[in-house]
Amino acid sequence: MIVTVEEDKCVAGGQCVVAAPAVFDQRDDDGVVILLQEKPPVEEFERVRTAATICPAAAIRLTESLGS
Repeated sequence: MIVTVEEDKCVAGGQCVVAAPAVFDQRDDDGVVILLQEKPPVEEFERVRTAATICPAAAIRLTESLGS
């Protein structure tokens, strides 16, 4: 799995950080998402999928491959 974020779409809701804190964080000044792990370990996949699903701005993109 490869995770990308569109910072310009982020509305600083923070749901991604709650869902997958090992993969996402927020900037202190404006709350915009920070991607901590572009290629998270398999143990994080379900949490990352949840984060992408609940993102109010649809700013998280997941690319999944058979090898991930």
